[in-house]
Amino acid sequence: MNSYRVEGIVIRTHKLGEADRIITVLSRERGKLRAVAKGVRRTRSKFGARLEPFSRVELFIAPGKNLDIITQAETLNVYGEALALDYSRWTIGQTILETADRIASEDSVPAETQYLLLVGALRALTEKEHDGFLVLNAYLLRALSMAGYSPVLTECAICGNPGPQPFFNVPSGGALCTDHRQPGSVAPKLETIELMMALLQGDWLAADSAGEAQVREASGLVAAYTQWHLERALRSLPLVDRQQ
Repeated sequence: MNSYRVEGIVIRTHKLGEADRIITVLSRERGKLRAVAKGVRRTRSKFGARLEPFSRVELFIAPGKNLDIITQAETLNVYGEALALDYSRWTIGQTILETADRIASEDSVPAETQYLLLVGALRALTEKEHDGFLVLNAYLLRALSMAGYSPVLTECAICGNPGPQPFFNVPSGGALCTDHRQPGSVAPKLETIELMMALLQGDWLAADSAGEAQVREASGLVAAYTQWHLERALRSLPLVDRQQ
């Protein structure tokens, strides 16, 4: 196997031995991959600082026995520097990276749409184009949709009766009519469902005009829906919740 090049976002790192790190990257060309960066924990490392979470990088990787090896790293964007100055947005960014890590699979399949969605979310978060919670909710909804888990918002998830419908049930997949209301259903405001639809469709003009109550209610629904489909709680999400 020959060496290869990828463009990606560093989404996670962890220590390996005394001086190395395993770097997890969501790449455009190969989806999620893990590779070893040798010696990056030494102070004399040439590219250790380039391989931190939130960094958008171009990597040159050589095949290895167990894990491939990063031989060169070039920085394209460093989103972490701006996020480190805003704790709320930093924790939102951590939740976005954790979700990307959970959704992507390590199967060497190109993941351009998920990669571009992640880049767009981090850019919007650092440039403060929109409210941070709107950016988070938009990312979660669209990432789930790309993975095949889009919530049903415009009709009943069970019978398909056109909406708007009065109830929302996470295990059932979204909106429910009165006849098919399930235990544990909630009755969100119509404006909240409209906000979720706007975020899913990328309608920022409508999303930016939403009130605080709708943003808060939508955040709760999106968080519950995301964690249900990921089948595990997001460790970083409670930190975000405390900022509301």
